[in-house]
This record gives sequence, C-alpha cells and structure tokens, in this order.
Amino acid sequence: MMFLSSCGRPEIRSGSGLGRAGLHAARLMAGLAVGLIVLTGSARAQAPAKVDLAKGQQKAAEVCAACHGADGNSASPANPKLAAQHADYLYKQLRNFKVQPGAKEAERANAVMAGFAATLSDEDMRNVSAWFASQKLKPSAARNKDTVELGQKIYRGGIAAKSVAACAGCHSPNGAGIPAQYPRLAGQFAEYTEAQLVAFRQGARKNSAQMTAIAARLSDTEIKAVSDYIAGLR
Repeated sequence: MMFLSSCGRPEIRSGSGLGRAGLHAARLMAGLAVGLIVLTGSARAQAPAKVDLAKGQQKAAEVCAACHGADGNSASPANPKLAAQHADYLYKQLRNFKVQPGAKEAERANAVMAGFAATLSDEDMRNVSAWFASQKLKPSAARNKDTVELGQKIYRGGIAAKSVAACAGCHSPNGAGIPAQYPRLAGQFAEYTEAQLVAFRQGARKNSAQMTAIAARLSDTEIKAVSDYIAGLR
C-alpha cells in the first residue's frame, strides 16, 4: 500500500496483500505523486512576485514621470499616455527595450527608453507597469473632421482590397484592447500612434510581426486618418 513517510514522500510497504501487478501499480502511483509535488513546487517558485503599487509609484516618479507624467498622462504627443494601459503590455514593452540574452539588439530601438529600461529590474518593471495600469486616462481627442470617415472605416472594417484587417478585431470596437494580448488605443495621441505605425512600416519597430505586416499596407493618408480616429475613441 502507499503511505506518506515522515518527510511527506509517498512510499510503498510490502506485505499488504497486493499481488505483483498491484504492487507495480502502487509504485507507479507513488512516483506520479512525487512528480506532481515537484512540479507544483517548481511552478510556485517560478511564479512572478506580487506587484507592489507603492513601489511602482515611487519608481515611476524617479524614472518615468518627466516624460510620461506622474500618473501616466503625458503632456507631450511625442511620449505616449501610459495611464490605464494593460500592465502586461507595458511590461512587455519595457522588456523589448532591453537586449535579451542571445539577441544582438533590442526589439524596440529607442536610445532614451533603452537607457531608462536598463536601470529597471524585472520587479521594477512589473511594479511600474501595474502602477500606470491603475491610473485613470485623460484621453486625447480627434482633431481632423475631414478624415474621420476614412479613419472609422479602417478601424471598424479594415481595407479589404489591401488585406488590412479591422483594428477593432484586436483592439476592440471602443479601443479598450484585450488585456495581455493587444494594447489599449483609445485616447492615445494621434501623433504617437501615427509615429508607431510608420515605425512598424519602416521596420524600425520590430516587436510585432502582425503590426509590421498591417502597417506595410497602409498609406500615409490612411495612417493619419486611423490614428486621429483612435485618439477620439472612448
């Protein structure tokens, strides 16, 4: 039969009336139990530490606030609004600014962000990302009424003739995105969204093959139109 030893490890004791086949099966079950215990302990050991918003706020104030605002609401279109952005997405972007082991260059090339990201530990990045995600967005706004129809058409329906999928399919109809998969776009500066689409199209930004393929099919006019429309999404 199978028992737990004094250290909690399953063991087999003979003389319990089991036949050879039964004894073999019992030993197999004991082995599986040990494996399950080891795997469970390993999974717990690898789980990321719980985020600390207070530490995230402190680190954001030290490293990020000058460009992105203390609460993630940047005052300059050159720097994206981070407030209310999905924490997993922000964490991924910070990692992408760093050159990862085995890689020759970072997936996102930005000398300023590379310098800041280099000072952040993995814990820092998770805390900062969680802090900005917890903040309330002060959205930008659409400004060009002449392109709103084109922007809406691209965002909601894509461009079939160019095999461009609707932005809403991944980023949701209202631009809220899908946590851990696709970023929130609603209320972002049109200038910043435009700059990123151009960077994807030119190959300067390399951390999304999907976006690189989509941006490659968009004209300057289409990029401007959809970027301005996104700024007005709520």
